[in-house]
Amino acid sequence: MQKTITFSIPCYNSAGYMDHCVKSILEGSDFAEDVQIVIVDDGSTKDDTLARARAWQERHPSIVKAVHQENGGHGVAVMKALEHAEGVYFKNIDSDDWVDAASLQALLAQLRRFIELGDRVDLVITNYVYEHVEDGTRNVVDYGFALPKGRVFGWGQIGHFNMSQYLLMHALCYRTDVLRAGGVPMPAHTFYVDNVYAYVPLPRVSTIYYLDVDLYRYFIGRDDQSVNEKVMISRLDQLARVNRLMAQAVPPRDSVDERLWRYMVHYLRINAVVCSVMAQLSGTPEHLALKDAIWLDMEMVNPQATAAIVRDPLAALVRHGSPRVIRAGYAVVRAVLGFN
Repeated sequence: MQKTITFSIPCYNSAGYMDHCVKSILEGSDFAEDVQIVIVDDGSTKDDTLARARAWQERHPSIVKAVHQENGGHGVAVMKALEHAEGVYFKNIDSDDWVDAASLQALLAQLRRFIELGDRVDLVITNYVYEHVEDGTRNVVDYGFALPKGRVFGWGQIGHFNMSQYLLMHALCYRTDVLRAGGVPMPAHTFYVDNVYAYVPLPRVSTIYYLDVDLYRYFIGRDDQSVNEKVMISRLDQLARVNRLMAQAVPPRDSVDERLWRYMVHYLRINAVVCSVMAQLSGTPEHLALKDAIWLDMEMVNPQATAAIVRDPLAALVRHGSPRVIRAGYAVVRAVLGFN
């Protein structure tokens, strides 16, 4: 049977929560045979993640595939799942997150319709929800402000994304062949490569569909989570590595749709600003030097995109502003946007 979609679940010492993720897909899809789940154990050492993955495969061998690899990090695990993917479409769900059942049914119905009618849609976008563990609140991220609903469209039909708005990995369901066509450069042992995944393939996307459902539930708030402020500062070198890959991926302006180019510059600006803010929050000489190196590297790797970014007042502020002003601004933005 042709699989409609492959769900990738990269796992590293995930025994405490991965079952919830797997169950949400199985039960939400009514154990449909055209759904594939590839669980990748990324060299777990502290628990029985691999055994649990294999147990799921034994219970549902026509749906679940358990794969083991030596520890390579989140991005490498996602690419390992892609190697085993049999679905026309591919979507990653991190092992501590889950999917909403009704939204999953809506997504599957839409994907099946595309396949049945022979309509090629390269990217399907859905909403995601921040589930805040510390206070039980939720924050829905949708794209109705910028994307047409209920029809297939191209980059020329997208609207404006504000400073805090961009497409995250949680929102994206690619056609598998789009990801495979040019590859996705996922460096080993590097956090924040979800930005690479949500960015590098975009010039290979021609047709898009926005399905306005709250599919992905993103668990946020653990002290060790990669988006925690202290954790991000400790991994600033990895943020810089990701920023370079993103800068390299921006195509020449005249080679793609103008709105796609502007969006990619917009997303790169956000990432560079985040890197700069984290360096300023740290305030160590090493991190401040790394901040300057990130901007110089962008200018070398992609001068055209960087020239557009540095004209932005916010980018100029975080690049050259005082740590005191940036810390104050960051506190306000964090409170408004509700991130960790």
